[in-house]
Amino acid sequence: MNTVDYDRALYYTHRSEWDNLLILMVRTKDDFLSKNIEHFLHSYNFSKDYRVIERHLNQLLRYIDHAVNRSIADHDLSEVSHGYLV
Repeated sequence: MNTVDYDRALYYTHRSEWDNLLILMVRTKDDFLSKNIEHFLHSYNFSKDYRVIERHLNQLLRYIDHAVNRSIADHDLSEVSHGYLV
Protein backbone atom coordinates (compact mmCIF):
# COMPACT_ATOMS: atom_id res chain seq x y z
CA MET A 1 0.00 0.00 0.00
CA ASN A 2 1.19 3.49 -0.75
CA THR A 3 1.72 5.59 2.38
CA VAL A 4 1.77 8.99 0.64
CA ASP A 5 -1.79 9.85 1.72
CA TYR A 6 -0.94 9.17 5.36
CA ASP A 7 2.22 11.25 5.16
CA ARG A 8 0.25 14.09 3.60
CA ALA A 9 -2.51 13.86 6.20
CA LEU A 10 0.04 14.04 8.99
CA TYR A 11 1.88 16.93 7.35
CA TYR A 12 -1.29 18.93 6.64
CA THR A 13 -2.55 18.35 10.17
CA HIS A 14 0.76 19.40 11.69
CA ARG A 15 0.90 22.55 9.54
CA SER A 16 -2.83 23.35 10.00
CA GLU A 17 -3.39 23.29 6.24
CA TRP A 18 -7.09 22.55 6.45
CA ASP A 19 -7.82 23.28 2.77
CA ASN A 20 -5.23 20.72 1.65
CA LEU A 21 -6.52 18.24 4.24
CA LEU A 22 -10.03 18.67 2.81
CA ILE A 23 -8.74 18.03 -0.73
CA LEU A 24 -6.94 14.92 0.53
CA MET A 25 -10.16 13.75 2.18
CA VAL A 26 -11.93 13.87 -1.18
CA ARG A 27 -9.12 12.33 -3.25
CA THR A 28 -7.90 9.48 -1.05
CA LYS A 29 -8.99 5.94 -1.82
CA ASP A 30 -8.86 5.02 1.90
CA ASP A 31 -12.42 5.41 3.16
CA PHE A 32 -11.40 5.21 6.82
CA LEU A 33 -8.84 7.98 6.40
CA SER A 34 -11.42 10.08 4.59
CA LYS A 35 -14.00 9.57 7.33
CA ASN A 36 -11.52 10.41 10.11
CA ILE A 37 -10.48 13.59 8.31
CA GLU A 38 -14.14 14.51 7.84
CA HIS A 39 -14.92 14.04 11.54
CA PHE A 40 -11.90 16.07 12.60
CA LEU A 41 -12.53 18.96 10.21
CA HIS A 42 -16.20 19.08 11.13
CA SER A 43 -15.45 19.21 14.84
CA TYR A 44 -12.67 21.76 14.30
CA ASN A 45 -14.99 24.10 12.39
CA PHE A 46 -18.22 23.66 14.31
CA SER A 47 -17.55 22.34 17.81
CA LYS A 48 -17.26 24.69 20.75
CA ASP A 49 -15.93 21.92 23.00
CA TYR A 50 -12.17 21.54 22.77
CA ARG A 51 -12.39 17.95 24.11
CA VAL A 52 -14.41 16.90 21.06
CA ILE A 53 -11.88 18.46 18.69
CA GLU A 54 -9.02 16.81 20.57
CA ARG A 55 -10.78 13.42 20.50
CA HIS A 56 -11.27 13.57 16.72
CA LEU A 57 -7.70 14.74 16.18
CA ASN A 58 -6.41 11.85 18.27
CA GLN A 59 -8.58 9.39 16.35
CA LEU A 60 -7.18 10.70 13.07
CA LEU A 61 -3.59 10.47 14.30
CA ARG A 62 -4.12 6.97 15.73
CA TYR A 63 -5.58 5.79 12.44
CA ILE A 64 -2.65 7.24 10.46
CA ASP A 65 -0.22 5.48 12.82
CA HIS A 66 -2.14 2.20 12.51
CA ALA A 67 -2.32 2.36 8.71
CA VAL A 68 1.38 3.16 8.31
CA ASN A 69 2.40 0.39 10.70
CA ARG A 70 0.10 -2.05 8.92
CA SER A 71 1.57 -1.04 5.56
CA ILE A 72 5.10 -1.63 6.86
CA ALA A 73 4.12 -5.03 8.25
CA ASP A 74 2.52 -6.04 4.95
CA HIS A 75 5.63 -4.91 3.08
CA ASP A 76 7.88 -6.98 5.37
CA LEU A 77 5.69 -10.06 4.91
CA SER A 78 5.77 -9.74 1.13
CA GLU A 79 9.59 -9.61 1.20
CA VAL A 80 9.77 -12.73 3.36
CA SER A 81 7.40 -14.56 1.04
CA HIS A 82 9.72 -13.79 -1.88
CA GLY A 83 12.62 -15.38 0.00
CA TYR A 84 14.70 -12.34 0.83
CA LEU A 85 14.97 -9.71 3.52
CA VAL A 86 16.14 -6.13 3.34
